[in-house]
Amino acid sequence: MYTTLKEVTLRAEELNYTVGSFNAHNLEMLPDMIRAAKEQGAPIIIQTSIDTAKYIGHENFVAVCKTMATNEMVDVVLHLDHARGFDDIKEAIDKGYTSVMFDGSHLPFKENIMKTRAVVEYARKYGVSVEGELGTIGGTEEGIHVNEDDKVYTDPKDAAEFVKATGVDALAIAIGTNHGQYKSKTEVNVPLLKEINAVVDVPLVIHGGTGVNEMDIHELINNGIRKFNVGTELLVAWTKTAKETFGETKVTKSLRHNIIPCNRAVKEIVKHKIGIFMNKEDRPLQVK
Repeated sequence: MYTTLKEVTLRAEELNYTVGSFNAHNLEMLPDMIRAAKEQGAPIIIQTSIDTAKYIGHENFVAVCKTMATNEMVDVVLHLDHARGFDDIKEAIDKGYTSVMFDGSHLPFKENIMKTRAVVEYARKYGVSVEGELGTIGGTEEGIHVNEDDKVYTDPKDAAEFVKATGVDALAIAIGTNHGQYKSKTEVNVPLLKEINAVVDVPLVIHGGTGVNEMDIHELINNGIRKFNVGTELLVAWTKTAKETFGETKVTKSLRHNIIPCNRAVKEIVKHKIGIFMNKEDRPLQVK
């Protein structure tokens, strides 16, 4: 089913797992990402940056996700990631995205609340979910760069106030992760996560998931992480494989022979990550 972030994270909360949210960097990798979720019997969130959405066309992403969600019988959410402008969010909602993120993490606290609430009010009219962000996540993504010294962890008291004041369906938090990190692993601040989870009643989101040690993922899930973003790892795998296939092929050979191995590399990562995200080693905390 073509569904919303709110719906899939509600089920994740009931059964104590996290939903993989994977960046589609081009249209070619999209079908294999969705098929990976189907094979694992899990929902999937496909997320795009604003620039990728404009490059491919919002309607094209919507059409593929809707069609495959129906044909493959898998829950698919289409999510706009890290949008800072209302016009970009409105365009995604109007063209059929089921989830959007307003990133006001760079704004003063009250301004972040006011602008996030305006997005929530518009999105509610169309049944679209909204993710907000509080605190700053390091690294670089789609031209947005945050230096290590400028990172600000999420304050639990602010998080509780922010969620109550905005009505967001999910909250991205800063607990030490970095966008674009793939050569090393970060040390996440689990005690801070526990503090936030204790006072916030909406699903929590990890950004910069490529840089998280897989050994830490179960603990993050057990403390409220219900959406787990992975982007850089897919991009690196696709590009590395593309360099190999395109470098060895004849120029007259059909392009699909070069691109199919790239998509398969992405599919294997998505399947692997979802296998961890389903948190099968732990019993559900609660079943409603």
